[in-house]
Amino acid sequence: MKTIFRGRHLITFDTWTKQEIDTVIEVALELKRRFAMGEITEFLKHKTLFMIFFEQSTRTRNSLEAAMTQLGGHAHDLTADKMQIAHGESPKDTAKVLSRMGEGIAIRNCFYNIGNKYINEIAKHSDIPVISMQDDVYHPLQVIADLMTIREYYGQDLRGLKVAVSWAYATTHAKPLSVPQSQILLFPRYGMDVVLAHPEEFPLQKEIIERAKKNAEVHGGKLTIIHDMDEAVEDADIIIPKNWGGFAYFDEYVDDEEHMRIMKENLERHKDWILDSKRFSLAKKDAKIMHALPADRGHEVTDEVIDSENSIIYDEAENRLHTAKAILALLMGGRV
Repeated sequence: MKTIFRGRHLITFDTWTKQEIDTVIEVALELKRRFAMGEITEFLKHKTLFMIFFEQSTRTRNSLEAAMTQLGGHAHDLTADKMQIAHGESPKDTAKVLSRMGEGIAIRNCFYNIGNKYINEIAKHSDIPVISMQDDVYHPLQVIADLMTIREYYGQDLRGLKVAVSWAYATTHAKPLSVPQSQILLFPRYGMDVVLAHPEEFPLQKEIIERAKKNAEVHGGKLTIIHDMDEAVEDADIIIPKNWGGFAYFDEYVDDEEHMRIMKENLERHKDWILDSKRFSLAKKDAKIMHALPADRGHEVTDEVIDSENSIIYDEAENRLHTAKAILALLMGGRV
């Protein structure tokens, strides 16, 4: 087990070793046990985490803030309009100032082709750990909770486990690519057989696909890309029905209005991409349903399926707390 994490940034787990990721899971499991027994775990007593949100959040905001409280520290819930970011303050100045006032910076910025670059710029100038709470490319906090949940149900040896990561129809909003991209990067590193399904108009980013294929090749997993949801679900152990926007479809810039018009037209052509009971019957009988939430019920997945005994979405959501505590304790405390 690696024990030296203090000061490390977390923008994607793709830059972390499996040993480091395993340590996060082990610490999270221990903290979950202690939480269940009501033990006090004030490893970050009097320490401060600055949380900067450019978008709305339920699980990320509350898991990070609850994590800091339970670790004995405090989280500042910030939005860009509460800071001089709204008046154009540079990432460098924001990073330098906050570095002198606390022990960690966490940022959620999912604006396409902006968020990940902004977080990396903050990290470049920060003297304290910077954590991506989700950006336009990655969602490390979600995928580590996913991995923990999968291990709780299937054990440590995940080789050959078929995981269907499927695009699904949704009407709520154009969701980022970051969740499925993080999943296809991480899961094959643990030997999982990942089947990525999506309409041709809704691909993930080419560079991410190439890295995910490399991860599968090196670590013995698989990554298969298809355009048929039924084929993805067939004999699957885990199904993740999740909408994402069609941003990666555009190799050249188009203005936002035209972009959204084309994406909406593409979206409406694929209303049949829903995980309902008929489609779910193609999977293994004991298959599990996962979802990062919020789910667009009745579009991505039916109530009958997501509320069934096969659904582990709330275990997955709870593990956002325990993995957040592990990450914060390791990066903001831990050994120097």
